[in-house]
Amino acid sequence: MKFVKSDQLMVTVKGTSLLRVIIGFAGFLLFIFVISGLLTVLKPEYRPASSSVHSATTNITGEMLYYLIGWENHYFLQGLPESSPTPEFTQYLFKLSTNVNLDDPRSLLGRELPAFSLFDTEILVAGEGTNYTNMPIESAPPLEVLQTEKEAALQNTEGIGGQAENSPDAPPNTTGDRKVVYVYFTHNRESFLPHLKGVTDPDLAFHSQLNVTNIGDKLKEELEERGIGTVVDKTDVQANLSSKGLTYAQSYQESRSVVEAAVSGNHDLTYLIDIHRDSRRKQDTTKEINGKSYAKLAFIVGGEHANYEKNLAFANQLHDLIEQKYKGLSRGSFTKKGAGTNGKFNQDLSEKAILVEFGGVDNTFEELNNSAEVLAEVISEYYWQAEKVDGTNPSPANES
Repeated sequence: MKFVKSDQLMVTVKGTSLLRVIIGFAGFLLFIFVISGLLTVLKPEYRPASSSVHSATTNITGEMLYYLIGWENHYFLQGLPESSPTPEFTQYLFKLSTNVNLDDPRSLLGRELPAFSLFDTEILVAGEGTNYTNMPIESAPPLEVLQTEKEAALQNTEGIGGQAENSPDAPPNTTGDRKVVYVYFTHNRESFLPHLKGVTDPDLAFHSQLNVTNIGDKLKEELEERGIGTVVDKTDVQANLSSKGLTYAQSYQESRSVVEAAVSGNHDLTYLIDIHRDSRRKQDTTKEINGKSYAKLAFIVGGEHANYEKNLAFANQLHDLIEQKYKGLSRGSFTKKGAGTNGKFNQDLSEKAILVEFGGVDNTFEELNNSAEVLAEVISEYYWQAEKVDGTNPSPANES
């Protein structure tokens, strides 16, 4: 034991205690170096990734966080309703360590059955007849379809792409010269069997000329009749993939650059709509209302970006507006996230971005155009209501 004496203070230093501190600090440094070394030498697939951390934190609900904090400060527990169930932390830890959700057997089957992860879409708001057996699903075309230069002949094309014969009355409000809606097509060659001569296989329902881009023409026409300036971008994303040697799975990577260029060049473009076609058959994608046949609509929201909740709110409001006027036409709102999917769908670029599935492989353009008119109707209703709430003064039609 060593005594250090001064005029005002005497400090006693115990040799064994000092030695323990030094050894402890050295051990801590050694531990840090060992952990860093292990993370460096591990193969990439065994390293903890940011996606894993994101997956873990997204499973922590607000109620669970309140309970955790409430263990230290019981005041927080008063903010929870009495009916709120106590979180099952053991189940959460099991899910975190195994990626298996005991409430959803698909989380186990998706790792055991090839391609089953394609069905991991989550139903957020279910439309009429929607359940986990008929959720929207997109299947990639066979490689030979992407590479072939020969396409099916077209049929039943009468009236497709035609403009309205009668000039509609001027809308009460208009965006003037501003274009606020941007319509594009990540899977731009998705087509429909009734218009492809001799084609009956749903996996072959693709065409470079007659496809989902034609829906955009009708949607633009209907939106602008309601005073909403619209841009339709028909960039051939699939052709770009082929020229760059990219795969079909990289479609959103390619369409993202197209959308980014558009919104950076025109900051008025705030409503971003990516139009697709579902791979489901007619019984799941068609609705008759008052003797008129429609292609059902489904709203897909990517769940892995900051705008997720705002995009979801937008999709849910469109679903609700459709349900009020055309009950059963909307299949509901769905989210996709996790391994095996994009998780963003370019929707992080705007708070009003959605992916819309128009019908399925068996729908006709008559049905598709009927639904495009409905979508334009509810988007315009939503838009003008939002403008009114925000205090924006839309331009009268006769001043545009």
